[in-house]
Order: sequence, then structure tokens, then C-alpha cells
Amino acid sequence: MSSLGIAAAPLLRRDETIAVALLLAFAGGCLDAYTWIVHGVMANAQTANLVLLWVYGMAGERARAMQFVPPIMAFALGIVVAAWLRRAAGERASAISTLIEILLLIAVGILHNRMPEIAGTLGISFVAAMQAAVFTRVEGATYSTVMITGNMRQAIEGIFAVASGGAAVGTLRRSGIFTAVCGAFGLGAALGALMTKAAPDLALGLPVVALLIVLLRCEVVRSEASP
Repeated sequence: MSSLGIAAAPLLRRDETIAVALLLAFAGGCLDAYTWIVHGVMANAQTANLVLLWVYGMAGERARAMQFVPPIMAFALGIVVAAWLRRAAGERASAISTLIEILLLIAVGILHNRMPEIAGTLGISFVAAMQAAVFTRVEGATYSTVMITGNMRQAIEGIFAVASGGAAVGTLRRSGIFTAVCGAFGLGAALGALMTKAAPDLALGLPVVALLIVLLRCEVVRSEASP
């Protein structure tokens, strides 16, 4: 409580702002489009990789099925590293993980011509996992920057709650945030696909730029609350 008897507004973490969420979703869409076009696997959506692994495996196409194993394993490793980083670095985890992601994507871009499978599938899936595990909230609400299924569900539920009456204060705003995140992911996928087809050697520059902006914003861990 303040001296005037008014409760102070909670501080908002920089890594939970709408701007950061939109930039990360944009980067996530770019990465998924890139890996699907270049490698035929998904960097972010491990559900799709797991389904295709079993579809091709049960069809007897073992070689084709096995190409989905490396991204799944790299994603799992990225989750473990991110969990350790959150424990070791605390509030600095978001900035440190973003820096690691940027460096890995630059390395992927450099090594892609020499080791396309290793660099492309393993490196990008690892990056996607770290992003998914470290950036989990926007304005206090749980969301995902690397897939839109849950975001879409929450957006639709919020709109329905408002339309049917009895919605809590802020429901429409939160629904709008989830809708915007889905849109940013789609925009990233569209531009990522165009860039990958037009200039594949430069395509990873899009998510790198987005992550660089995120890194700059996350350098200040907390922002002052809005009046």
C-alpha cells in the first residue's frame, strides 16, 4: 500500500510485454516456415513431427520416419537447457536465452551449406525449444511463441465469454492479445516462406532481427508500471 492508501500497480516484466510476444511469435513463424521448406520437418510443432514419425514408421518407410527423430530430440534438449538456465540465471534468463538463440541462428546460417541436416534441424529445433520454455507469459497470461493452437483457443474462448456476457474485466483485451500473437506468427510464416524461397541463405536474418530487438528490450528486466 502507498502512503495514500492506494495499492501500487504490479511491475510488468519486460519479457512479458505485448511487443516482445509479437516479435517472438513472428520469429517462431519464420523458423517453422524455413525448416518445413528446406528440411520437410517442423522446428516448433513437435506434435506434427511425432505424428509423421509414426505415420511413416507404420508404413514401413523407416528412413523417412527417422528424419523426424533429430528435431524431437533437439527440442527436448533445448527444454532441459532452458529449465537449467531459468534456475541458474533467474530474471536474466530471458536475455541470456535470446542471445544464445541469436548466436545459434547465425551459426546455423553459416554452417547450413556444409552440414545442412545437423545445422538446420538440430540447431533450429533447439532454438525453438529454448524460446518456448523461457518466454511463457504475456501480461501474466500463459501463451506460446512457437505454436498457435493454445493461443487460438484462448482468443476464441475470450471472445465467446464477452459475447455471452459475464466476462471478467480485461477478457476482451486478453483475447485481442492472443489474436495478435496468432497474427504475428502467421505473418512470420508468410514472410519466412517468401524469404526462404527467394534467398534461402538470408532467410534466417528475419528471426535474428526480431530476436535482436527482443534482446534489447529484455536488457531491462522490469519496466515501470503504467499509471
